[in-house]
Amino acid sequence: MKIVILGAGVIGTASAYYLAKAGHEVTVIERQPAAGLETSYANAGEVSPGYSAPWAGPGVPLKAIKWLMMQHSPLAIRPSFDPTMWRWVTQMLMNCTSKRYEINKGRMLRMAEYSRDVLQQLRSDTGISYDERTQGTLQLFRNQQQLDGAEADIAILKRYDVPYEKLDKAGCLKVEPALVNVQDKFVGALRLPGDETGDCFKFTQSLSTFAQELGAQFKYGVTIQRLVKSGDTITSVITSEGEIKADCFVLALGSYSPILLKELGIKIPVYPIKGYSITVPITDAQKAPESTVMDETYKVAITRLGDRIRVGGTAEITGYNLDLRADRRATLEHSVTDLFPGGGDVSKAEFWTGLRPMTPDGTPVIGPTPYRNLYLNTGHGTLGWTMACGSGQFIADVVSGKRPAISTEGLFMDRYGSVNSPIFIHKELA
Repeated sequence: MKIVILGAGVIGTASAYYLAKAGHEVTVIERQPAAGLETSYANAGEVSPGYSAPWAGPGVPLKAIKWLMMQHSPLAIRPSFDPTMWRWVTQMLMNCTSKRYEINKGRMLRMAEYSRDVLQQLRSDTGISYDERTQGTLQLFRNQQQLDGAEADIAILKRYDVPYEKLDKAGCLKVEPALVNVQDKFVGALRLPGDETGDCFKFTQSLSTFAQELGAQFKYGVTIQRLVKSGDTITSVITSEGEIKADCFVLALGSYSPILLKELGIKIPVYPIKGYSITVPITDAQKAPESTVMDETYKVAITRLGDRIRVGGTAEITGYNLDLRADRRATLEHSVTDLFPGGGDVSKAEFWTGLRPMTPDGTPVIGPTPYRNLYLNTGHGTLGWTMACGSGQFIADVVSGKRPAISTEGLFMDRYGSVNSPIFIHKELA
């Protein structure tokens, strides 16, 4: 089939690679001059299936109030009269129950664990390199309450056979020796040894090259204007370079997906949650992290990427605003200098922001739509890098009419109501 993919972030590029590998004629349309230049450019660098969990969970509303009162708050809300914002917030609050948390986390773990396996196979097949490390994630707790609160997550990790280690201070120092200088800052950690790290931008750039070697075409600097429909079928996409027709279309536009879908009468609760990062040059490798340390108090991930430290985090609910705020940078600088003093030079850091395409339940939306030949691969939130390869292989299987290696339960858009039910699903997937 002739397939057009809309978007060349890590999700769209992974979709292109696996669809081209399946033998399809693939064209990718991207407004930027290269792949991976928006949300995929400078994320936290984590491939962390073990840390895959929805933001909506028991106790989160009360935590959010406390966070908003912190000097270095992991959460910021810029209120507006946008009804979409408040509808999304309401839906998220409705998912803040123990029952919903367990369901949503289970769905996310299923895709994230699968995706890590697919990534490892890709690495074996292609030798792709992207400053990768396979030394796990250390979720660092600064107080006993946080350490005790990890038991609920541990129970779910056990249920899904996800390996983990609960560490005291001495255990933390074995995997992150640089923390020896700040032992008074933490009480223990939850280590997820199956997690990995790597530069998502480098990965996306390299994967786009591999996809092109398989025959995929990438049209850069091309703006997508609208999709053209005829009955229950999409016939073409109108772009700044004219009309492009295809047999099938895969929408992978991240936070911008709902804008294009709205004109088709499709509504999915994907909303942009703004995140920030700084990329810090390492000045003393002995004082820098070995892998990823998740500072649980500030919800900041500190990741080693070659000769750099990537510090990513904060959640800002502010629509499609991309302004760089000094107070957000201050939070990132505080976390990394507090835990890894002397490891890097924050005065020379690159400051960046991007929009995470979040669903209120945390699970991405992957699969068919009410249009026979339109498919979605979006809504991955903070886990686009973690879930990219699995999502790409999953959508390639669905589009090709093959049964995916993991269950499709809860991944299609119909979980948001019967109005979103796909009208065409290959019988192998039913």
